[in-house]
Amino acid sequence: MKEVFDKGLFRGTIKFDEPMSVHTHLRIGGPVEIMVFPEDVVSLKNVLFAAEREKIPVFVFGAGTNLLVGDGAIKGIAVSLKAFRSMEYVRESDDRKVVLYTGAGVPLASFVNYARKNGYAGIEALVGIPGYLGGAVYMNAGSFGAEIKDVVVSIAVMNMHGEITILDKDEIGFSYRNSNLPEGSIILSANIILEKDNPDEVAKRTNEFLKKKRSAQPLEELSAGCVFKNPEGDAAGKLIESAGYKGVRKGGVEVSRVHANYFINRGEATGSDFIALMETVKAGVKEYSGIELEPEIKIIGKEKLN
Repeated sequence: MKEVFDKGLFRGTIKFDEPMSVHTHLRIGGPVEIMVFPEDVVSLKNVLFAAEREKIPVFVFGAGTNLLVGDGAIKGIAVSLKAFRSMEYVRESDDRKVVLYTGAGVPLASFVNYARKNGYAGIEALVGIPGYLGGAVYMNAGSFGAEIKDVVVSIAVMNMHGEITILDKDEIGFSYRNSNLPEGSIILSANIILEKDNPDEVAKRTNEFLKKKRSAQPLEELSAGCVFKNPEGDAAGKLIESAGYKGVRKGGVEVSRVHANYFINRGEATGSDFIALMETVKAGVKEYSGIELEPEIKIIGKEKLN
């Protein structure tokens, strides 16, 4: 691995024994052996080649907004694509639609704001969702009935062997909060289609969605977003609240009093605290309603949800 960095085969930033807590919204997570921020596709490929040759585990993360990392040291390489921030106008069709190229590291908030300013409709409901575009596609981020899959045309993905594939929307297999991509797929970019509209109208709708979201979700708190997926025909937050878990706390982690499907780091929280609270809430909801909640957040590290 060292030769990749020493021989000029990598452009970007490298950090060793980097605490993941610095890179997650929860501010939780132990140190990872190596963290890399490649600036281009070739650098990413070279890291993957070396990791495969030396049998070093690799995981890719975005803005760490939907991520819980365990407290212990993490072996391997953490890859961030935050440098992949290109956003370009691709083409306009005859039916008043525009296609935009967006890199995986484009903050979703920046993309929503870009659409608002230019009068491009289709992603107003995604306002207030943190994270990068790559993660939004991977998790099929959504809000108020809208999902990122509604506007995706195609994506470019790289596998762990450095091979790049272009997938059309119908090849991705989107489902609720999932893209069903093969294990190890790294989203590099996406082509997004939006509809030309009046900028004032797009801004008005976007602002209305944001106002609703701020009144119902603890957007300013240290959280990983929704912890559990909504069961079909029901809402995880409503089930958790009905089971009596609003405000329940384990160590430094508390079930939000604003929205029960958000768990908040109240200070000095650990991954173990978070997992313990997830297990308590999951068991309580199962006993109360018979429904078994499934995690929506991604968990990395030694801690596992039973």
